[in-house]
Amino acid sequence: QVQLVESGGGSVQAGGSLRLSCAASGYTGSSYCLAWFRQSPGKEREGVAAIGTHSGSTYYADSVKGRFTISQDNAENTLYLQMNSLKPEDTAMYYCAAKSCSYCHAYYCYSSGPHGYNYWGRGTQVTVSS
Repeated sequence: QVQLVESGGGSVQAGGSLRLSCAASGYTGSSYCLAWFRQSPGKEREGVAAIGTHSGSTYYADSVKGRFTISQDNAENTLYLQMNSLKPEDTAMYYCAAKSCSYCHAYYCYSSGPHGYNYWGRGTQVTVSS
């Protein structure tokens, strides 16, 4: 059973930075899709960034491209999301998610959408004030 625990959320002013972490345990394979999603009140959960663990390929939503960076530390089984130049519209609950996927490219991982993932963390809140 894969377990995911997010941390690193908080409140920052516009233009600031945060680094989210997602500690993972219980992996039984070596090839996964890992992704960050976010959800604001009254809105659907949306993809932010994804990574294919086998290739290390990454893919980003247009709204965060150039500002956010997704990365993984295989030795520590941790997924990261570095968020720079934060905007008020980035305010949301951020979730990490995982699914087993052999040799999957990040674009496929991102395009799977939230319904394509079966392992989820509980989320960490990010609030950006103007």
